Formats: sequence, C-alpha cells, structure tokens
Amino acid sequence: MIPGILGKKIGMTQVFGEAGERISVTVLEAGPCQVQAVRVAEKDGYNALQMGYGDTKEMRVKKPQREYAKAKNLGFKKFVREIRCNEAPEAKVGDEITNAIFQKGDYLDIVGTSKGKGFQGGIKRHGWSGGKASHGSMSHRVPGSIGASAYPSHVVKGHRMPGHMGSDRITVQNLEVVDVNTEDNTIAVKGAVPGANGTYLIIKYAHKKTVAPRKEAAPKEEGEEESSQENKEGDQG
Repeated sequence: MIPGILGKKIGMTQVFGEAGERISVTVLEAGPCQVQAVRVAEKDGYNALQMGYGDTKEMRVKKPQREYAKAKNLGFKKFVREIRCNEAPEAKVGDEITNAIFQKGDYLDIVGTSKGKGFQGGIKRHGWSGGKASHGSMSHRVPGSIGASAYPSHVVKGHRMPGHMGSDRITVQNLEVVDVNTEDNTIAVKGAVPGANGTYLIIKYAHKKTVAPRKEAAPKEEGEEESSQENKEGDQG
C-alpha cells in the first residue's frame, strides 16, 4: 500500500454537504510524485518510499542528488521526502503516484511548516493576559516578574519568554477527505492546514484512524448470476 504523497497548499474555500451544511475545506495539490528510492527493512533497516514532487532545473539540484537522478533516469524534483511504511512498499523506482490513492472519507495526517511571525512578545506568542489597561498603568504588555527572590532565587528553566514565533514543523491529524479530483490532481480536506498558500506538504494516511473501505465491486458467483436471470424472467412473465 502507498503510505501517502507529497503536494502543496493551494488555499481555503467552502463547500456544502449533503444536508446543506457549510464545510470549510483546504484545497491541496497532491502529486503527481515520482518514486526516487525504495527503502526496505532487510537492507536499510526500515520501510519507506522516497518521493519527489515538482519539476525543477538541473542546475537547482545539488550534485549528489543530480548524479543519482541521472543514474536512475529520474526527473529533477524541487521537494523530495521519505514517507515511512508499515510493510515493504510495492512501488518501484520511477513509478508515478497520483492522488487516486485517496478517496472521499479517508482521514489524513498532513505535515507542513507554519507561517513565520518573527520575534513576538509573550502575549501573542504564549497568550499571556498582560497588565491592566486602565489609566495610569505602566505595564500593559510587559512580561513582569519571571522568577522568585527567596526560593529558588533564579528563573526556572524552560520558562516561556518572548522570542521567535512560527516557521515550525506542524502535523495536523485526522483531516477528512471531502473531495478528490483526479483531473487536476487536487484534493479537498476538512479544516485548516499549516503554512501559507504554496507551502509544500507531506500528505499521508492518518496514524490513529483506519483507511476507509476501498470502493471495489466484488466478483459475482455463478449461482448469483443464474438466480438474478431467473428473477428477471419471472418478473417479465
């Protein structure tokens, strides 16, 4: 089974469900991706698929990756990542993976980089309440006391302070697939996805939820076909 795919965030919109309810969704471009390498436990110690997404120029790829791609007759990709598998993957180097691996009702874990906010104070970064807003107050947004004088007489290690905010690796779990469009390689998931529009993402099946049943027609047995034909003849008579 293919564990997931690479893609990027296009933007947010809204759709309407079967009961007329409004659903906020994020539209993602999922693939197509090219398998760059296959990792198996017997050889590498773990099972994974290395995929590449987004074509780029040869000059923009580092020399080790460039020579590897030439040796394997692969394309040059902007975004290359590995996705772990529970079992040995069935795909081969050079195979193309599209969003057809997903279907409506699947649950996904999506990994991305959050928006960078720069250096921020404690109120915005950690949600501190701040000081009084009344007339005469001199401490509207300042941190205030951060330690104790008698004991332990120093600032406790790990105390939250102002600093750099954002640009972190974020994983959002259990996002439901609302729609899959194989014509333009897009999928719509319920809820928000980390990062700005255009952020590269790792899109994989949810770790805490099972995959939705695949829509495959079960083969009919000979007895079932005969009985269905007899029923049709009986109805006509």
